[in-house]
Amino acid sequence: MTGVDGRVALVTGASRGIGRGAAEILASRGAKVMCVARSEQDLAKVGLDYSVADLGTPEGCAHAVQDTEQRLGPIDILVCNHGIGSALERLVWEQDPDLWNETMRVNLDGPFHLTRLALQGMVKRRYGRVVYTSSTAGLIAEDASCAYNSSKHGLLGLMRSVALDAGPYGVTSNAVLPGWVRTDMADRSAEQAANDRGISADQVWDERASLYPAGRVPTIQEVGETIAFLASDEASGISGEAIRVALGSVC
Repeated sequence: MTGVDGRVALVTGASRGIGRGAAEILASRGAKVMCVARSEQDLAKVGLDYSVADLGTPEGCAHAVQDTEQRLGPIDILVCNHGIGSALERLVWEQDPDLWNETMRVNLDGPFHLTRLALQGMVKRRYGRVVYTSSTAGLIAEDASCAYNSSKHGLLGLMRSVALDAGPYGVTSNAVLPGWVRTDMADRSAEQAANDRGISADQVWDERASLYPAGRVPTIQEVGETIAFLASDEASGISGEAIRVALGSVC
């Protein structure tokens, strides 16, 4: 038996990257996992139950929660991992308001709607685990990334609010803050940075690796393991925490 065995877990952004890694770890430990993302083609490759939804809309969030509950049962674990990155962002005064709105819609509004809906059952049953994937940018802002920075800072505010509001009902709420991880989204930002600076994407990744004392970037597996722990019964004493998975780096 493990601390997630038999639990129903809804994992967003689970078609690839950190979300897929976390979903696979939870499933390997006995959780009944619903993977949610926008791409059915990518979701089908994961090999777990899945639901296609646009998590940047209230309707999509409602569909994800309802579909999970109807097919797998009441949600015990909510992992809000989906998000969009900052590859197309610019300095604040040059920022496209549409990009700002889109980032907030996906990165912050979506987790709010999912959390609000999933918490109702958790509170009634007096058990729940909520885990958010923020970023080290949720603590220390990156330049020319005001929308991404703000959304990831805001996600920590949501996490702490859930810890306070739902804590009396046996629900914990925490966040993981990965540093640079080699995901598709991070690869796109590396390519954009490389194009802007006239260097190769591999050089960008070498620079990113140099930020960490270990001389490498954290892995999907390392972040996924942290999420899986926070989603478990064994993490019952941890709530309201923002946990960096960044190999000791302060950035």
